[in-house]
Order: sequence, then C-alpha cells, then structure tokens
Amino acid sequence: MRAYEVMVILDADLEMETVRDHVERWMKLLESKGAQRGHIDVWGKRRFAYELKHRWEGIYVVLQAKAEPAAMDELNRVLSLADEVIRHKVLRIPESVYGPPKAAAAPADA
Repeated sequence: MRAYEVMVILDADLEMETVRDHVERWMKLLESKGAQRGHIDVWGKRRFAYELKHRWEGIYVVLQAKAEPAAMDELNRVLSLADEVIRHKVLRIPESVYGPPKAAAAPADA
C-alpha cells in the first residue's frame, strides 16, 4: 500500500453536516477497497483567488489514506462525477517523505 493525500474543494453552499457525510462516504469507499484511513482535515470555507465554476468560495477538505492504486483510481472517478465537488487532486506521497511500504515478514527457516 502507498500513502496518498486528497485535496477536495466542495461547494460553499453545503452544510457542514453534509460535508462530513460526503467525506465519510468517500472514506468508506476506500476502506471497502482495503485502504487504511488516515487523518481527515476540514479547513472550512475559503475564498478563491479567482472564480471556479461560477463560485468565489469553497469548502476545503484534505484526506489522507494508505491504499492500493486501484482504490485511489476509484475515488478519483467518484470525485470527478460528484456534483458537489468543485475541484479535487489526488497525490501520492513519495516514500522519501512517508517511508517505504512495510513488506510482509518472511517466514524463518527452521
């Protein structure tokens, strides 16, 4: 599994409870694909430097998870189709930052 970070910008008109519901649904999607949940950071409503999809504000959320690439591809697809998502970006964290993936321990010879 690899470490990933996902930045999502949601419509600013959404209630915070709705935002939490969406985030929880996305994390359950990842967990159903075998991912490990990481830190979730809701930055809240921020003003954009320029207009995006006829909006000047959005709610920023940063998700962290350890997952296989196929799970993150599925999340990327779901976020691309979601009407409430203005923008999103999926980043793979380099091993030099997060550390190498833990390999399964080899059986000891008797």
